[in-house]
Amino acid sequence: MAGTSIANFTQAAQQAQQWVNELAEDLDWDERRAYHLLRCVLHALRDWLPQEEMIDLSAQLPSLIRGIYFEGWKPLETPVEDRKKADFISRVQDAFSDDLLNDPDAAVRAAFRLLHRHISYGEIVQVRNSMKKSLRDLWPED
Repeated sequence: MAGTSIANFTQAAQQAQQWVNELAEDLDWDERRAYHLLRCVLHALRDWLPQEEMIDLSAQLPSLIRGIYFEGWKPLETPVEDRKKADFISRVQDAFSDDLLNDPDAAVRAAFRLLHRHISYGEIVQVRNSMKKSLRDLWPED
């Protein structure tokens, strides 16, 4: 087991880096900014989803991404009751107060596309269906 744990850490780091690299490439951003966006969107998504759905989604995230997803989670404060798109976008935009997003909808859409590529179709459908239509419209459809 001891020999495989280092390999597991390496694989987790590689998967997380792959996700950040993909998002950076999709948006033509640097990795630091792409990581920040991914983290912000994961936290907002986690807090917007009903807890059962939030936990189902987490089960499909790579381990290091799952750790980022749960970082700072306050179970008694979630899910957010009033789950409007404007509030979701504002939460992400607020996290970029020192580095404003030119098009926060496009940034969130790119993060949702990344999740869409890596999470099972059935889970993505459940996540999308858990959101209000205005925010659901930022998810890719297929």
